[in-house]
Amino acid sequence: METTSAHFLLRTAERWLPAPVFSLVLQLGVWVAVIIFREPRRHSRSYLTAILGRPPSWREIRRHFLTFAQMHLLRLVVTEGREHHCRSLPDCRDFTALMESGRPALLGSFHVGNSDLLGFFLGRYRRRVQMVRYRLGDPANLRQLAAQRNAGVTFIWVNEKENLLFALKQAVESGESIAMKCDRVGYSAKLEAFVFLGVPRWFPFTIYHLGIMFQRPVTFCVSVPAEPGHSEVHGFPVFEPDAGTKEENLDRARAHFQLVLRGVEALLRTNPYLWFNFTPLNPEASPGNSTARPWPPAERSGADSNPGGTKFNEDARKARTSHGVG
Repeated sequence: METTSAHFLLRTAERWLPAPVFSLVLQLGVWVAVIIFREPRRHSRSYLTAILGRPPSWREIRRHFLTFAQMHLLRLVVTEGREHHCRSLPDCRDFTALMESGRPALLGSFHVGNSDLLGFFLGRYRRRVQMVRYRLGDPANLRQLAAQRNAGVTFIWVNEKENLLFALKQAVESGESIAMKCDRVGYSAKLEAFVFLGVPRWFPFTIYHLGIMFQRPVTFCVSVPAEPGHSEVHGFPVFEPDAGTKEENLDRARAHFQLVLRGVEALLRTNPYLWFNFTPLNPEASPGNSTARPWPPAERSGADSNPGGTKFNEDARKARTSHGVG
């Protein structure tokens, strides 16, 4: 639903139409989008059914689309220089301390609320960040947004696979931080399953493998709308790789990510319409898989330290394929 023509039409209408007229046009445009965009509508219904515990009404689907349109418009006007303030909440203490330390880190987020403005928010810490993103059409809007307040954000395009690993390694070796969204499974090489919306679902886990490989801390934050002109930033505890074995570090990382997902789900329970994935909801993991286990896992015997390994790999491949990656 994000195209160059949509950017132009939305921004032109907002700039030239009186506010009451623009509000009416936006409402009508959202109804049209709900009707004509069948796949996003289907995925919205699937997600809302999972979080509401019942099939959503057409008005609830429309509200989901409208909330996304309002976020998208905010991103466009901030790109053009409109003042916007990101306010750190008390749960951001660990995140803030890490950012102010100057240590290179791996920064995770989700397609939730105003989290696309976090590159803008990072500008206050005066650090270089490579943001891993999917290139969709003209990326000029993202680059303009990152340039606001000298945010120091540049991009690594995840769908340019031939350059991805080299770019990540180069960013780490040069002391830059890396930011990535951790909710869409399509382009992740490392998938594991965690409880989300009541059942184990596949999520990208690459950020922790990179953190352990390069001995970098991992943390997450998300941004949600507040009063006009403001967003609130929620942070999470920092995961620090230690001198333990790789499997010990991965077990701690799994517990950490499950904690993060519980926090994200709590935010969505407060406002279900802030989940901006109009793509297939993270697929459910088959029961009994090893690394697909919901965290914490059931007790494992020594003879079954990696149950279902082959099936896990096959299910992970199917999950990626169903989301557009062979």
